[in-house]
Amino acid sequence: MRKLTRKPIRFAPLLVAGLLAGCMSGPDYRQPASATVPPATGPFVSQAPGVTPAAELPADWWRLYDDPALDTMIEAALAANTDLRVADANLRRARALLSEARAGRYPSTTSSGGATWGRGQTSQGGSFGSGDEQWTEQAGFAAAWEVDLFGRVGRAIEAARADTASVAAARDAVRVAVVAETTRAWSQACALGESLAVARSSHSLTQDSYRIVEAQQHAGSASTLDLERAGTAVAQARAAIAPIEGQRRAALFELAALIGRTPSEVPAAASGCMHAPELRRPIPIGDGGALLRRRPDVRQAERTLAADTARIGVAIADLYPRISLGGAANYLHSDKGNTGPALSFSLGPLISWSFPNIAVARSRVRQARATAEADLAGFDGVVLTALKETEQALSTYAAALDERSALVEARDRAERAFRLADLRYRAGSISYLDQIVAQTSLTDARAKLADANLRVASDRVSLFKALGGGWEDGKALAAADIKQPRP
Repeated sequence: MRKLTRKPIRFAPLLVAGLLAGCMSGPDYRQPASATVPPATGPFVSQAPGVTPAAELPADWWRLYDDPALDTMIEAALAANTDLRVADANLRRARALLSEARAGRYPSTTSSGGATWGRGQTSQGGSFGSGDEQWTEQAGFAAAWEVDLFGRVGRAIEAARADTASVAAARDAVRVAVVAETTRAWSQACALGESLAVARSSHSLTQDSYRIVEAQQHAGSASTLDLERAGTAVAQARAAIAPIEGQRRAALFELAALIGRTPSEVPAAASGCMHAPELRRPIPIGDGGALLRRRPDVRQAERTLAADTARIGVAIADLYPRISLGGAANYLHSDKGNTGPALSFSLGPLISWSFPNIAVARSRVRQARATAEADLAGFDGVVLTALKETEQALSTYAAALDERSALVEARDRAERAFRLADLRYRAGSISYLDQIVAQTSLTDARAKLADANLRVASDRVSLFKALGGGWEDGKALAAADIKQPRP
């Protein structure tokens, strides 16, 4: 049996380079501790009636209102909102940039080919003369692949992936804003419809009192002073109607714009809504940890930090040489040639190292590190802002609910006081001044309660917005495009 001998491996250096391709320059990213440890991740300090920390906010939190008309408005807004369309386009661009970065893992190729007809020069006995007409065909092919020896390509892909996630989070933030502002506009339009009804009811009440005083003045049992007081109350009640009508039209136009309609196309459901929507279930708010995982601005800041951390590695890799493996093949053939077709090829590594610009590369490393440090500070600020906004929203909402509860009691007492004063005035046991004081107290109490209902509706939406829900419907699609396995 013939003894086998091992031949020398001529491509061992290339194998070593391939094994070293997994080395990554620069620091490996780790999530900042400010988003993972107490007290940031603990329970909220503020509490409010009708909220529960036992569960996290659902993705479709607006369905807690159990209002089909509101559901329809939000669906229309998500389909037509121009800001959301811009955000979607930005996300598609980021995904395209990620695909471009991933293409750095693969070889680049060039090819050429052509055929020419003409007359060339020939050598005859040391002198040159005109050659025969002939066809000449030529073709070439070249390929080059960068060996990612120091992880430049890998870090670039890592940065692009984080950038895409950051842009996706920015798109989610736009979606949160669209859902929240659509709900706010709907709630304000409905609450202002209720305020308008209260103002018109107060105007009707003052008109009834005016007619009674006018009849008594004609009968001689009421003075002209009482009649003027009654007329003043009528005018003041009428004056309160116009501002509310203007505010309601503004809210309706805002709603129309949010759902992609012109001011002349205000939905009939919104125009006819006369009561602010109320929740059918408690608001699940979770805790600080759930909030930081859910808020799109926190995720955007964290992914921006991850991207710029990866760019430190890209900048560091530029301090070292780049090694590319390349090959080329060329073909040449002519009809009248003395030899057959010519074929040549070459294969080997190409090393490039920018020695003259090493200072520029080091400067870029310092720039990348400073950018990452700024991102870290920005991330900590976003975390603090998210916690602050949620605590503020909870406190404001709780205060608005307490105020409304007190105003409900004030309204009820004012109604009873006015009924008693009206009966006594008609019986002649009190003056009209006492009766008009009771009437003014009633109209004021009703107006203040209507304003409180408007604030509660708006503050509730602000709480939902601070909690950061409403974007998760697009989560699966974004994850499918971003979290792809590395090539």
